[in-house]
Amino acid sequence: MQAQFLKLLLPLTISLLSISAAAARPNILFIATDDLRVELGCYGQDWIHSPNIDKLASQATRFTRAYSQAALCNPSRASLMTGLYPDTIGVIDLPTHFRHVVPGVVTLPEYFMNQGYFTRNIGKVYHNWHHGDLDGDPQSWSVPAEMHYATHDTDVPTPADLIEEQPDNAISKLLNKRAENYDVPDNAYFDGRIAEKAVAALASLKETEQPFFLALGFWKPHLPFNAPKKYWDYYHNNPVIKPLLKPLHGSRPAGMPELAGHSGREIMRDFETGLSPEQVGLLREGYYAAVSYLDAQVGKVLDALQELDLADNTVVVLWSDHGYHLGEKGLWCKNSCFDLDTRVPLLIRRPGQKTGTVTDSLVELVDLYPTLVDLCGMASVDPIAGQPLQGKSLLPVLDNPDMKVRDAAFSQVMRPAFSKKADREAMGYTIRTERHRYTQWAKWVEGMDLPSSSVILAEELYDLQKDPQENMNLANDPEWNSIISGCRKQLATLLREQRQGTTK
Repeated sequence: MQAQFLKLLLPLTISLLSISAAAARPNILFIATDDLRVELGCYGQDWIHSPNIDKLASQATRFTRAYSQAALCNPSRASLMTGLYPDTIGVIDLPTHFRHVVPGVVTLPEYFMNQGYFTRNIGKVYHNWHHGDLDGDPQSWSVPAEMHYATHDTDVPTPADLIEEQPDNAISKLLNKRAENYDVPDNAYFDGRIAEKAVAALASLKETEQPFFLALGFWKPHLPFNAPKKYWDYYHNNPVIKPLLKPLHGSRPAGMPELAGHSGREIMRDFETGLSPEQVGLLREGYYAAVSYLDAQVGKVLDALQELDLADNTVVVLWSDHGYHLGEKGLWCKNSCFDLDTRVPLLIRRPGQKTGTVTDSLVELVDLYPTLVDLCGMASVDPIAGQPLQGKSLLPVLDNPDMKVRDAAFSQVMRPAFSKKADREAMGYTIRTERHRYTQWAKWVEGMDLPSSSVILAEELYDLQKDPQENMNLANDPEWNSIISGCRKQLATLLREQRQGTTK
């Protein structure tokens, strides 16, 4: 009888121990942003109004050299959320859903849910609505995702969203609705509503006994640049800031191959005759207004985390899916291999951390998955049977900001940008080393799932120590042959490891 009782009791005991272990783990507040350049007060641009993110940085580890694996929303987010490189999961464009290629992959939030976490998604975390997935990858979340996909009026205020009907807007007319400046409350737009929902979600999550993984996806500063007027007021007609709104180095780099450029269609399709200096200034002004609007929403959520006494047991991560060009090199938007598009802000605050640190270690967004697993004291994970995570845990860097986990950071983009598989011509593979950026444009052979890295169409090399703006391509200068040869080998090794499903 006693043995039978113990046999019945054992599963219950294990279950209770499992719940207890999960409850002791830290929460995760996972904040995604879209198109955010590494331009914030905490990154040295003190003219940008970003006090809330700056405060977070003062209590977190700030990564000065973090890189996205693709300068395009869908492949970047799919890579981060699966812990696998874009070529590994076969997601290098906007239309491809990672579940259609690797249906059995265990995503970052899905893994945490399987470990006893309550996972929730508010806002844009994945980029799946292009393929009809309006549920935000249900396998990843304990409850249905909210506000995570775009509609035609996602960021356009409708009469129901405004306190009163607004007059015609001169900025909106001048910029073909790519930017607007209305005097409306924050919740007239998506991100204000996401912040409100997030604050309510935190209050609700505090009442549960489970640790939580709350993923917030803010849409800004993505187009259209339509932050409420009070955020434009930080920049509009400011005599100190106005000179900064003219892009530096607006000409293409010397020796830049044609493949390195693109049409910038997200903006330029609305300006077939080109942009006037006034339009350039207003677009840049609108972008920074959107950054300040984003910052205010992040601040509301972080304040709620503190007021609810959750901050000391919550890992906070803030990241962007890629960077952005605002006229530099004659480029607009993302989709290039240059630093402005591939480099991203990344902040990680550990539970109870009060003092900020800064690291120059080269890291990648694909590293976030294993890092969060380690921070929460859980076992390593194979997202596909037999397929290890390809990122590297950043725990050593969090413990010691002088530690290095990589010799180079990897990114890629497709050409033509936004092309369908049948129209693809090349893939740009790029690595950012301690001193250089090397980019290789590899020919896409018809019928192949991956480009042929043995057929090089063009190369680029920039000395970031002497030329941080990447304005002089050195790839055709014989004096740099030895550096180029070493970079080729380094990139070839990285690609081989990725395609074999491992990284070292």
